[in-house]
Amino acid sequence: MRQAIIECAKKYDADVVTVTSAKHFPKESELFKIFPDVKTVIGLGFRVLRGSYRGVEEGTVYYQYTTMGVENLEETVMPFAMLQTSALIEREGFLALPQRRHQTIMKEENGTNPEVDYTDIFRGINAEAQLDFEETAELCGIGERGVGGRIINKEYGPFIRYCFILTDAEIEETPKATYNLCDSCGECIKACPGHAIGEDGVLDAWRCAVYYNGANGKKNPFMPPDAFTKFDNRMDIINGEAEFDSEGAKEILDNIYFYPPAKHFYRSSICGRACDRACYIHLEQKGLLSKTFKRKFREGEDWQLDTKQFETQKREKPWNFTQKTNKE
Repeated sequence: MRQAIIECAKKYDADVVTVTSAKHFPKESELFKIFPDVKTVIGLGFRVLRGSYRGVEEGTVYYQYTTMGVENLEETVMPFAMLQTSALIEREGFLALPQRRHQTIMKEENGTNPEVDYTDIFRGINAEAQLDFEETAELCGIGERGVGGRIINKEYGPFIRYCFILTDAEIEETPKATYNLCDSCGECIKACPGHAIGEDGVLDAWRCAVYYNGANGKKNPFMPPDAFTKFDNRMDIINGEAEFDSEGAKEILDNIYFYPPAKHFYRSSICGRACDRACYIHLEQKGLLSKTFKRKFREGEDWQLDTKQFETQKREKPWNFTQKTNKE
């Protein structure tokens, strides 16, 4: 049965498949609140194609990472693989509970998810509403937890997304990979255009959201010269140095209309997960990734724009993005 599950999941585009006994999870885990009779956790990992980052890496095309690396994986590829694999398990007479991350549900009262609009998030939902996905990915052997909380896989580094299936079938475990990838080099900390990862390795999700969405003019070719003119500290925002709390983050986010969003609540990533790209580059340079390519991910210097235009140029009318209707 284990082999049939692995073959099915890989047939439907899972790149990593792990089978783990639920006994490895702490008793207080949400796992047992969701499904008290769970015996086995099946982890499915899906690589984010290396090529989907090229536009952001080179400052050319930006929508591909969000639409293909986030939206289509989360909304199409991953659910289909989960459903097909779950159906296989249920054909054998066992229950299968597919578990995908709900992007707009958070148990934190004042948290946010940088990948979606903060106004779409439902906060304070009971903990059992959702797994701790990073903890589950680590316990299932999909990868190890690195600085900033990211999961790093031995083949694809941080370029991976994941989901799970809970079942009451007792299935033989797959051997767990040995990881020793994150060396706390700090490259992800330095790469963030908004300094959203502290020196202690903790991610400030609100700060991440602001700069994920493109508040740094050095890394956003779509930012107009009159961006953030209503803010007294506009140059600090544009240079990634502004200090703000969650309310300040919301105000900044309300004034970022520089690039159209994707569908399904997803915001377009202008930073293109700069932290993950820096992590990947470091791992590639050290030869720690088992999946190799003919060319290095970054062959030259990282680019950035001059922000002097924001100091010297003004526009007569405020610039904003207006979505065209079908009639137009």
